[in-house]
Amino acid sequence: MTHKEFNFNIYNTEFYGQVWEAKSTKAVIVLVHGMGEHSGRYTHVAKKLTENEYSVVAFDHFGHGKTTGKRGHNPSFEAVLESVTKTIEKAKEFFPEKPIFLYGHSMGGNAVINYSIRINHDLKGVIATSPFLKLAFQPPKIKLTVGKILQKIAPSITMGNELDASDISREKIEVEKYINDPLVHDKISPNFSLTFIETGQWAIENANKLKTPMLLLHGTGDKIIDYKGTQEFANNSDKATLKLYEGGYHELQNDLCKEEMLQDVVNWLNSQV
Repeated sequence: MTHKEFNFNIYNTEFYGQVWEAKSTKAVIVLVHGMGEHSGRYTHVAKKLTENEYSVVAFDHFGHGKTTGKRGHNPSFEAVLESVTKTIEKAKEFFPEKPIFLYGHSMGGNAVINYSIRINHDLKGVIATSPFLKLAFQPPKIKLTVGKILQKIAPSITMGNELDASDISREKIEVEKYINDPLVHDKISPNFSLTFIETGQWAIENANKLKTPMLLLHGTGDKIIDYKGTQEFANNSDKATLKLYEGGYHELQNDLCKEEMLQDVVNWLNSQV
């Protein structure tokens, strides 16, 4: 596979993107990462996909990775969806006439699910791993109340996301890599927390509007995002296929089941192309 970088600008923000190109491309995967992380953590995913003739185009979210702006903040949910649109447009520039799939993890899973329902598109399909539809824990009511007030008077204020890094994977080496990654952060503004809680619930309630084939993957041991929310979404849609990984933690692509999970992704993509 060959690798190159690109940039685009919206909302006074310079976005960082990267492309992993397969020797021969039968379809393109636009990859949307999760909260507090960045697209560079998906190089091994891109390797698996490019080996199977799927090129990958990814970007770093508002306030994440090598994209500029305040860490952990975005202007609005609409702006997040627009950044996905811009990346899809870039993918079409790089790979004209090729089918395009969206692939999102966690917060990125919420984004691709909402995108597929809310935005007019010509996507071939959507993959969402551990999508942020419903938290696996109940945030304190006082924190939610304060968050809603801050969202109105100081929307760019950020707090720690209180994520326990050991909950991302059962592989200790993956937890260590996450902790020691200088581009990983724990900052989060109400526009990333409250908004994604609300849009996750909206997606579950509107799953019947989904018209695009979708693959949902979630681990039953996820302590960050509740797999039952993903299950609920799948039950509300006749376009969604769900696979659960018994005991799997939040980052399936970095967990004990990663080989099986990535092969499941490839198999599903092959069934759709």
